[in-house]
Amino acid sequence: MPVTLYVFDAYGTLFDVAGAARAAAEPGSALAALWPRLAEDWRRKQLEYTWLRRIMGQHADFASVTADALDWAMEAAGLPDPTLRARLLALYQTLPAYPEVPATLAALRARGLRTAILSNGTPGMLAAATASAGIEGLLDDVLSVEAIGAYKPDPQVYALVGQRFGVAPDQVRFVSSNGWDVAGAGAFGFRTVWVNRAGQPVDRLPHRPDLALPDLSTLPDLSGQA
Repeated sequence: MPVTLYVFDAYGTLFDVAGAARAAAEPGSALAALWPRLAEDWRRKQLEYTWLRRIMGQHADFASVTADALDWAMEAAGLPDPTLRARLLALYQTLPAYPEVPATLAALRARGLRTAILSNGTPGMLAAATASAGIEGLLDDVLSVEAIGAYKPDPQVYALVGQRFGVAPDQVRFVSSNGWDVAGAGAFGFRTVWVNRAGQPVDRLPHRPDLALPDLSTLPDLSGQA
C-alpha cells in the first residue's frame, strides 16, 4: 500500500535536544565549557529513565523524567545551581527545530501527505515546542504517549497512530533520529527512516531502518517511493 502518512519523533528528530544547554551557556559562565557534556548526559539519562520506568511499571510523565535527568546531569557536572536548573527546564520547553524542519513538513503536505508527531513528550511540552518552532500548522496531529502511560518502543505507543488516523502500518513512514525507536517502529510494521545526524553506526537490533538520511532535507523526495 502507498505511504499516506509521515510520522515524526520529536526530540532529536525535529527538535535539537542540545539546544537548551547551548542557549544557557553564556560566555564566561560555568556552563560555557561544560554544556556539551551536560547536554549529552541529560539526554542519555532522560532516555534511560523512560526505559527503566517502563520495565519497573513506575510511569512518570516526560516532564518529570526530563527534570530528574537534568538533576543527575547537573550533579555529575558539579553544577548545583537552582537558577540554572530552572532556566534549562524553561528552555527545554522551546527547543529549536532543526533548520530544514519547516520546509520539509511544508513540502510533504504540498504533496498531499499527512504529517504527525508521535512522541514521549507530554501534550503541554509538545504544544510549546511546536508553537515556538512555528510548525503547529504543518501537522495533522501531535500524539503523546501520555494517552496510554507507556514509553516508546512499547508497541502500544506505535498503535496510537492507527487508532488516530485509521491507517495500516505499511501506510506509515516513521521518521526518527533514535535507532532504538526506528527498531521499535519497524517491528510494529511501519516503514522507517533513520535520521543519522551524528553519523553513528546502525544499532545492532532487529528491524534495521529501511532508509537512512543525514538530515530531513531530502525526505520529501521519498514521497513518490513505495
